[in-house]
Amino acid sequence: MIRKAFTATLACALLAAGAARATETIVWWDFLSGGDGVRMKAMLAEFNKEFDGKVHIEATTLEWGVPFYSKVQTSTAIGQGPDVMTYHESRMPLGISQNVLSPITPEELAAAGIKSSDFGEANWKAAQGSDGKQYAIPLDIHSIILYYNKDLLKKAGLLGDDGKPKGLDGVANWDAALAKLTTKDVAALSVPNDSASGWRPFYTLLNQQGGQFLKDGKFLDGDNLAKAETAVGEMQKWVKNGWTPANTEYAASIALFTAGKVAMHINGVWEVPTMVDLAKKGQLFDWGAMQIPVLYSQPATWADSHAFAIPNRQGNPVDPAKRKLVLEAIHWFNEHSLEWAGGGHIPAYLPVQESAAFQALKPNADYVSLAKTAVFDPVSTLAGVASPVYDATGNYIIPAMMGEMTPADAVRKMRDDLQSQAK
Repeated sequence: MIRKAFTATLACALLAAGAARATETIVWWDFLSGGDGVRMKAMLAEFNKEFDGKVHIEATTLEWGVPFYSKVQTSTAIGQGPDVMTYHESRMPLGISQNVLSPITPEELAAAGIKSSDFGEANWKAAQGSDGKQYAIPLDIHSIILYYNKDLLKKAGLLGDDGKPKGLDGVANWDAALAKLTTKDVAALSVPNDSASGWRPFYTLLNQQGGQFLKDGKFLDGDNLAKAETAVGEMQKWVKNGWTPANTEYAASIALFTAGKVAMHINGVWEVPTMVDLAKKGQLFDWGAMQIPVLYSQPATWADSHAFAIPNRQGNPVDPAKRKLVLEAIHWFNEHSLEWAGGGHIPAYLPVQESAAFQALKPNADYVSLAKTAVFDPVSTLAGVASPVYDATGNYIIPAMMGEMTPADAVRKMRDDLQSQAK
């Protein structure tokens, strides 16, 4: 019903604009590779087929991370670039400060049928600037989750009758479970040792203590420093006790899990398709995924969002008619985001997130609860994807996790490094 209604709405808008006489083209840039890229290309093909002869999205995929954002910054400065682009919400403070994002007015949102009430409050707010203006529309929530081997957890007495893990909440229970799952042949847990993969559990454990990484312009100020030390100390314990293999690169950490060499694995929801595909081929054990257990006083899980934004092309802005068409197309992608959820993501658009179809989607429905307690990266030009915060994690948190420095030294060096870069 949603799909048919929106198709009719967009078609009418195109006819009113004279698009029946010539196909309108939307120039699109994204950074989506791997399984995400395959899934988005399929959605783009579906959109172009549905609106054939009326509107066509001309899509280009650029390299993820710094290369993508550098290209956006360079192109917008000279009035070039796309009509619409994907953007990480965590990078928005930097993008806004660089003047590469065009604010979207309430009137424009309303005309396209986009309502803030159709999105989680934290998710919607993460796409705003300090000026309260909206600079993007969320597509999903992607977070870290805990993948688990049901056979190994059952053998250790850590699997309930419902097929889900039990006895993992609280630091004492969690540590006891890791010790119990570790044998001469199997480790309890694998975690990639790259900076991004280290930042996500660290930020999760900090926020589970009610800690704040950045407050009133100060990094790890006051008792937040002690809470950060506690988080790093817990992560260091995993390696020191042999519960987690040390210095494990990203691909190797996944391979350890899929080969049955570790019982659990912390990684992003984007690896769900990896597990699903292996299971379909009969090459994986009975597995599941869940929200990161609550080790401290409150549930919290690091999260980011893929979002859609309109670039602020200097001297050559996207014209009002094209902006309207772009926003209507963005709305179409959100209304069709059940297809995007197949990549492990949680749809940002609540009518899809709360639909029966999504609730039946496994394992997504088993960890959708994290959407209500998701914690997004600090609002800072130093934070977000491929940022100085990630660099600092690689320079201090990961070495501390591997036992190369104390947690106290690591968090102090991280604080001082970032504070020295703050404007």
